[in-house]
Amino acid sequence: MPSAIDSADDLAAAIQQITLSNTDADYIDQLAPLLKDARQNDNRASHIVQALNHISAERESDIERMCNTNHQEFVNSVNQLLRVREGTVNLTAEILNLSQSIQGSTEKLAEQKKALVDARAVRQNVEEARKALEACLEVLRLANQVHDLLAKKSHYAALRALDELQNVHLREVSRYKIAEMIEKSVPATQRLIAEAVMNDLNTWLYRIREASQYVGEVAFYHTDLRRTRHEERLKQDEYLSKFRLNSAIELVADESDEFDILNDDETEIKVDFAPLFEAIHIYDTLGRSDEFRAEYAATRRRQKELLIPSSINLLDEEDGDLSSLLESIAGFAIVERATMRKTENLRTTADVDELWDSMCQSSIALITKALHTVDNDEKLLRIKGRIALFLQAMESWEYSVTSLNALLLTLFDKYSQLLKRRFSEDFQEIVSTDDYMPMPIKTQDEYDKVVNVSWYNSETPREEIECPCVLPFSQMYPLCCIDIRNFLNQMYLFSDDNFQRSTVIDDTLRESLDELLCEKVCQMLVERLSSQYPGQIVQILTNLEHFEIACQELQVLLFEARSSSSAAGPIVLKATEQFRAGKKTAEKRIFELVNSKIDDLIETAEYDWESTKPAPEVSNYMQELTRYLSNIMNSVLLGLPTEIKELIYFDALSHAATSILALPLEDSVRRISPASIKTLAQDTSFLSSFVDSLKNPILRENLDELVQTIALMQADDPLEFFDVSQRNKKYGRVNREHGAILLEKVNQGAGVVQEKSRTERLMTRVGFNKS
Repeated sequence: MPSAIDSADDLAAAIQQITLSNTDADYIDQLAPLLKDARQNDNRASHIVQALNHISAERESDIERMCNTNHQEFVNSVNQLLRVREGTVNLTAEILNLSQSIQGSTEKLAEQKKALVDARAVRQNVEEARKALEACLEVLRLANQVHDLLAKKSHYAALRALDELQNVHLREVSRYKIAEMIEKSVPATQRLIAEAVMNDLNTWLYRIREASQYVGEVAFYHTDLRRTRHEERLKQDEYLSKFRLNSAIELVADESDEFDILNDDETEIKVDFAPLFEAIHIYDTLGRSDEFRAEYAATRRRQKELLIPSSINLLDEEDGDLSSLLESIAGFAIVERATMRKTENLRTTADVDELWDSMCQSSIALITKALHTVDNDEKLLRIKGRIALFLQAMESWEYSVTSLNALLLTLFDKYSQLLKRRFSEDFQEIVSTDDYMPMPIKTQDEYDKVVNVSWYNSETPREEIECPCVLPFSQMYPLCCIDIRNFLNQMYLFSDDNFQRSTVIDDTLRESLDELLCEKVCQMLVERLSSQYPGQIVQILTNLEHFEIACQELQVLLFEARSSSSAAGPIVLKATEQFRAGKKTAEKRIFELVNSKIDDLIETAEYDWESTKPAPEVSNYMQELTRYLSNIMNSVLLGLPTEIKELIYFDALSHAATSILALPLEDSVRRISPASIKTLAQDTSFLSSFVDSLKNPILRENLDELVQTIALMQADDPLEFFDVSQRNKKYGRVNREHGAILLEKVNQGAGVVQEKSRTERLMTRVGFNKS
């Protein structure tokens, strides 16, 4: 490889250039290539050294020449340099002294700096400790603030402070032990907040439970006002009668009278749901909503149990126990429904309805258990009214009252039994204490009152009625009619908007009325038919007839009053047929008494069937018989309807004719003389004349058999009776067997009479000769 500097000249030039460099850097830059080449070529290195030596010699020559030329100046310079050197030495000494002083100061300063550094480290540690302490104190302050807020009942603020403490401030001191301690205490503090909230909520629930009865009382009061307003609207518009209380139409019509039962200044009811909302929100924030719902539900169940007493007294004049029970249940249920509406997912419809059904069943059991102590229908009606008001109040809160409707059925059954018992006693007393005489009326007002309460239509117009007068029935009839009307009215009193069982009322009313009329009126009247006084029997018959008419009117009335649209067909009272049958029994009893009297009179008949001379006048029994028939028809039986009197006449005359005809047919009568036949014919003719005086051809037919039989007994040719054509013509009503028997007795009687006549003539003749 060729050398960077090939010749000595070039090397000298390079050395010259190096010597002329202004700075060490330039010197090095020039020398570096030469040294590099010299390291590679030893000759080259020697040349460089020689060049440098040559340069150095030249420099020394130059310096020597310069010194020789300027010697004095040089000496001066040297002297000056010596002085400078001396000053420099002095300065150096001073500098050394100063350096030692500075070194001492520096060491002292280093110590101070070290102390300062150490102080700064301590200060930094103190500052960090201070900041840590402040952070911990803030954490402690917030922790204490949580408990202070708890003490002040600011539960949600306490929970927010605890959340801020846990999620913000604890992170700032997470490296300290206190953070761990407080972190561990957070769940316990949350439990404290939850317990404090629940305690406040329980206090709120306790106050709500205590106020439940008053809430229910106010609900009943306003429901009663609504019912009154509804009744007033019904009077103004009959169309509204189709709609019951709590119907959509009624609610719309009553919109102008809005009322918040849980927030009303007039009644001083203020149910603030803030504690409940706070508890819900806090438990929801804690993530314990399910636990809160379960605890709240359990608390309400326990409170529900506390509302229900072990027993109630239904005999209280003011209905205190029953009212307290129903008002408490109503208030409790209203709060439950309001809670469900004001909250979400706290109370479901099923939960509320379950509590409602439980309270209903408990109240039904209590009322049913105590129901046997109630023995007054008016008291029971008040109980029913209280329950009906309860049902109407709770229907407005959308509660089902189906189970309580069954209780109303039980109450109605009890009510109908009490009514039936009370009116049964009244009917029994009326029937047993009646005088069984036609009812006297003194004034027109009294007549109007009797007619208004009785089902009685007089054939005589009211304008033609002259008082005093006498009505056909006895006093018991209008009294019973009054009781019947009262019974109907009081039975229908049970029906209202909350008792929609009109079919039950109609059927119970019909059955109860039937039972009362049949057992306590008709049966007792029929039992009194055993009397021996025809006048009393006649009055009973008259009463029975009017009761039959009353039953027919009642059937129409019950049909018109029947509110059940599903029922069809007419209403038939068994009592109608019972009174009709009783009337027939009374008629038979009158027949029995009249016929018994007739039998008694006919038994007094004294016919000498073998006499030879007829009686000079009508027999006494016949005169008594006609007089009795005339008197009884014109006095005792005068009040009876014409058809009944004619029937009694018909039966009495038929019985009299049969009894008279039975006299000659008796087995003890073996022979009948013509004279006795004339006597019998004379009596029969008298009886026929009496019947003819009644001017009723039908009654005359009752004597046909008796008249024809006596005519047969007097016939000149008795054999005509055995000729069918002649018998049908003359003796069609005569019994063939009886006719044959009588003809035989008459035939034998005629022979005896002839024998007696001969004997009498002989005795007369003998007696004459003796004389």
